[in-house]
Amino acid sequence: MRFSLFFLFTYNIIFSQTQYPKDYFRSPLDIPMQLSGNFGELRPNHFHAGFDLKTNQREGLNVYAVADGYVSRIKISTYGNGKCIYITHPNGYTTVYGHLQTAIGPIQEYIQKTHYSEKSFEIEMFPKPEELPVAKGQIIALSGNTGSSEGPHLHFEFRDTKTEFIINPMFFGFDQYLKDNKKPTISSLFVYPIDNTTVNQSRQPLLLNLSLQKDGTYLAGKVKANGKIGFGITAVDFDDVSNNRNGVFNVTGFLNGDPKYNYQFNTYSFDEMRYINAFIDYPRYKKTGQRVQKLFMETPFALSIIKTDSLNGIIPVEPNLASSYRIEVSDYFGNLNSVTVPVEYDLETPIVNAEPVTSNYFIRYNKDSNFEKDNMSVFFPANTFYEDFNLNFDVKNNRIYIHEDVVPVHSNFTVTIKDSTYAENIRDKLFIARLNGNSKSYNATTRKNDVFTIKSKILGQYGLVLDTIAPVIKINKVIQDKWITGVKNIQFTIGDALSGIKSYNGYLNGNWILFEYDNKTRKITHTFDDAIVAEGANDLKVEVVDNVGNSAIFETHFFRSQQK
Repeated sequence: MRFSLFFLFTYNIIFSQTQYPKDYFRSPLDIPMQLSGNFGELRPNHFHAGFDLKTNQREGLNVYAVADGYVSRIKISTYGNGKCIYITHPNGYTTVYGHLQTAIGPIQEYIQKTHYSEKSFEIEMFPKPEELPVAKGQIIALSGNTGSSEGPHLHFEFRDTKTEFIINPMFFGFDQYLKDNKKPTISSLFVYPIDNTTVNQSRQPLLLNLSLQKDGTYLAGKVKANGKIGFGITAVDFDDVSNNRNGVFNVTGFLNGDPKYNYQFNTYSFDEMRYINAFIDYPRYKKTGQRVQKLFMETPFALSIIKTDSLNGIIPVEPNLASSYRIEVSDYFGNLNSVTVPVEYDLETPIVNAEPVTSNYFIRYNKDSNFEKDNMSVFFPANTFYEDFNLNFDVKNNRIYIHEDVVPVHSNFTVTIKDSTYAENIRDKLFIARLNGNSKSYNATTRKNDVFTIKSKILGQYGLVLDTIAPVIKINKVIQDKWITGVKNIQFTIGDALSGIKSYNGYLNGNWILFEYDNKTRKITHTFDDAIVAEGANDLKVEVVDNVGNSAIFETHFFRSQQK
């Protein structure tokens, strides 16, 4: 859709908002709602899919079903959303509750039964509609800090049940629980020369000075250019009740009053998540950690939240024509801030030249590419990348050098290494690692005779690594030959120096028992169940296996009596 239909597009957004039920759902918590992360917030390799709700910096708060429905999916994982419950509602939407400490009642009984039937902590279940019905306001779980959570909170989402598109919770009336009278903050503005353009005597991206005006808007320093340019911003939003730096809702770039580029965080699919790496200035992010949101596309990509003109937001600066470029940034509540940039044509001689190109290779993003040297190769299928670029490639010192991680990768490429120098009996202990200084990151490796292959989405250095070292198992409190009546749980710390943990299993008197794994602390914990533990003597065995098959076993013997 082009901006000739911009005002129709704006009307459609307003109209679509009215279609979401605003009084159907309640809050999933019974404390005042505060955000530690909002919908569309920029995260590594993805846009945030929902709200992160504060839980007073602690675990164990009641989590409620926001409406009638049934539990349609449960996923227990050591990463991502950790312990996560999905509830499907009869009005066509599904809500998601993540990083939970534990489920409650019949839901937890269902989970526990599945753990033991599958003999695994990490499980995924799809209950039938009649198995786990829930009512609005029913306690379904306790809040926690599981998975990849960086602190106690509740992750909460809305999805379209049929399409699985994620939707901004604000559209469902959740704005009533939040108070926000603050304008977004525009913290920096960049101008990008495109092709051979010179901007303010530079052929590299420039940070522009911003001056705060009396009305609260910003005026940028003048841009003098002689060709195509684009702009990018860093911007955050604050509400009235927390100090969290949240993402902005709507950004539009105007040239002389005409809209040229817009994005609004309303709804998108999980298939679009990785486009964040094209959406931002990825090289700057990898070098500085700063996420600059670009307002142009040199090569268009299919992120549905973006609406643009025929030039994809690129601004041609032409002789005898002074222009004004304005960026408007707003939050869901309509609080708006803006920056105006004067633009004029000028044939200035560049002082700062473009970064030199040292590569002898070139990638066309929409074509297959294969590079091979000695016993190593890399294959890039068409559309692995978002745009064309100059590639550095080499093989030396038993490593394959595939550029560096400053170019975003959208889909998997293949790295292949052939090496017959290792004896056949240890080849299964080899894997292809991404090498970064002294760090060796495991990649799932397939082998056929002496040929090793991986799929990856990260550029950099790769090489074969031999792992013959068994994992480490350490009990946190010694129980050998002790009576531990009254002890609620037993805990171990596990780890592996190279390929990483693949599996962990515990056995009590020969029977499999559940150990929960916390990837942040590397601890596994078993909570005693008197229906499993024996009266008197008990034998406990823990076995841990790494990703290339090395294993370690820890065994201990303890006594326990049943408590009355």
